[in-house]
Order: sequence, then C-alpha cells, then structure tokens
Amino acid sequence: MKKVTIVGMGLSARDVTAEQLDVIRSADILMGGRRHLDQFDDLPMRKQVITARIDEAMAFIREQRKSARIVVLASGDPLFYGIGARIAWELGPDQVVIFPNITSIAAAFARICQPWSDAAAVSLHGRDHKYRLLEEVKRNKTVAILTDTRHSPRWLAQWLLGRGVKHVRLTVFEKMGSAEEAFRRCTLQQAAQMEFGQPNVVILHSEQGISSNDDLTLGMADDAYRHENGLITKMEVRAVTLAKLRLKPGLTLWDLGAGSGSVGIEASVLIGAGRIVAVEKRAARLAQIRENAERYGVYNLDAIQCALPEGLSELPAPDRIFIGGGGRELAAIIAAGARNLRLDGVMVINTVLADNLCRALDALEAAGMSTEVVQLQVSRSKSMPWSRRFEAHNPVWIISGTWPSSKKESEESEP
Repeated sequence: MKKVTIVGMGLSARDVTAEQLDVIRSADILMGGRRHLDQFDDLPMRKQVITARIDEAMAFIREQRKSARIVVLASGDPLFYGIGARIAWELGPDQVVIFPNITSIAAAFARICQPWSDAAAVSLHGRDHKYRLLEEVKRNKTVAILTDTRHSPRWLAQWLLGRGVKHVRLTVFEKMGSAEEAFRRCTLQQAAQMEFGQPNVVILHSEQGISSNDDLTLGMADDAYRHENGLITKMEVRAVTLAKLRLKPGLTLWDLGAGSGSVGIEASVLIGAGRIVAVEKRAARLAQIRENAERYGVYNLDAIQCALPEGLSELPAPDRIFIGGGGRELAAIIAAGARNLRLDGVMVINTVLADNLCRALDALEAAGMSTEVVQLQVSRSKSMPWSRRFEAHNPVWIISGTWPSSKKESEESEP
C-alpha cells in the first residue's frame, strides 16, 4: 500500500517548487480539479479529475494506491479548507505526505499589504457556513472569505445587507494567479449589483471596528429594548429563562410569541454561530424585534410574522424552543413545537396565568416530555424620601420540558 502525496499548488503552477514538480512527475496517477490537471497536459501519466463527488474520489484513491503512486493536486495549501484534510482523516496521517503552499487568502492580504494575523477566515466554497460568517463579522474587524459560484461576492453582499449588516466594505480579488488577476474595493451596496470574475476571494473590512454587539450582555435592562406597553420578558425572568434553555454555540432557537425579541436577542450571546427564529403575530412588534436586533448587531435572527401555531413546520428544526406568549392557543403551540423539537431539545414556557400553567404541563406531558416548574417572584427596590421599599412584580411560572432518556435511547437504537 503506497502513501498518497498531496501537493499544494498555491495560486497556479508557477508557485510549485522544483521539489514539488519532481514529485508530480514521479506519479503513476495525477489527480486534481480540471484546471489543475490542464496545467500538466504535457506529462504522460494517467490523469483523474476530482469532481464535487469527493466520496467517489476517496474510493478511487483507496483502490488505486494498492499498486500506484498517487499525487493529488490541491489549490493553495491542502490543509487550509482543502482536500488534504479529508484524505488525511480517512487514510490516516501516516499514509499521507503533504507539500504546503501559499493560500489565496495569504496572497490577497499580500496584494494590499495588510497584516492578517488577527483576521478571521471562513470558507463558503462548497460549505454552508453563512451563519458562522455572521458570527465572525460581529466579532472581527477583518474577515477573509473563500467563495464559489453559488456564494459569489454579489450573493454575499446581498446576504449581508439582508441580515442588517451595514458596517463593512469589500475587497474582491478576481482570478488570482492568472494574467487577468485584479482586485476591486466596493461597498456592500455596490457589490450587490456587480458581477465578478471566477475564482475569487473576498476580504471584509469593518468601517467601525467591532460592531455594536459588544454592547449586548445577558440581563439587559428592560428599557434597553424598544417594546410595547411593558410587554417584555423582565430582565430577571429573562436571565432564568436563558439558563433553563441550556443554550450552547451552534444551536437553533425558536422564540415563539417573541414580543420585543429580548430573549432571542440575548440568546445570541450564547449560541454564537447558531440561529434564532423569532415568530410574532403583530406587525408592529415584528418591526420592534428587527430594530432591537439591528441595534445590537444580532445578524443571525430571522423575524417572521405568523399566527401560531401555523407555519412552524416550515421553519428550520429547533434545538431549543422558548414560548413567551400564546394565550388560548398555548397547548396547540406546545404540541406543534414538540413535533419539531430535536431529540436533545429543550422547551421553556413562561406564563403568569394559572390556567396556562396547567395547559402547558398537560400539553408537555401529552407530548411525552418530562417537566419541571419554577415559580419566580421578583421584587425591585423603589426609593423613598428617607429609605427604600420593594415593589413586587407578578409571579412568573417558568416551565421546562425535555425528552425522557427512554425516548432518546429508543430513537438512537432504531436503524
């Protein structure tokens, strides 16, 4: 069984070293993308094109390396969002030899003489990392992006504008390593109307440093959010609710009956590159949610107008569900949520009504979920002429539902 050699080509064959060229010439089988193989048309060995069907390429490699010396050509550095990582993972690091080279991102920063030790890098090349991209845009002044034909600079600009991002500019590097190489600087609005040569790389530059998301913390004061007539989950209740939701990075949260959106917005601090779907029936409140999300740079929040429980099956499957409203439809909303909630999911319901406490418990138990109830009574201090008193707020029941371990074991054991 022969080891597989992977050669990073940098931007083009001009970046291949003499040592790497000798390795390429020694191959029995040369593999790579069509544009890579075309640069070695004069070499006599067998050529094998790697397509988007990477599983087929891996099957070919496993079979042919029994007797043939295989050299794989990769763009840039094979271990930087490249095929080298996949091959090394499947065959084992002791079965692979890798020759690194310059990445297109490193070359892009060199073209504009900008250091990139503090920059973030995200690949959209054959990957659906757009929500991770939003997280990096919030946290970093500079973000480099590997694009593809689907996730082009034009698509990227339109996507960011649609999420409420306004504080970045783009530099787009087109056809790097070729005679037609060029780069253009533009605003998001300009890029959203432009076409760019393929392949390309994008660098996003923040115009105002780190975004206003830095102002967002857990337990924000109620008046930090625009809301209607005091209809907001109070800050102390919000903090306990977020704890009961047991949030982690990368999760999808449904905030149903979202009101001002305060719970979902603060949840963004904990779920990072995850996703928040805030559902609200009234258009005025929906506008408040969007305004609050934009104010704090919460770009991964989708505000959707819907009369619950309709439309929930069309949303991305949730890992967590928070229900802060629902009225007489609460039981139906819980049932619909439970049908969509993932196996390790958590559902949390807040209510101040005794009838809805019973409805929530009955609905959760009817869905087969285990339940827990916490009653939270908050009193806030009020200044008096020579002392202070405490003013009580309505008691709130915080109801949690989780799937029992028996359900998890049953579903995990199914073929």
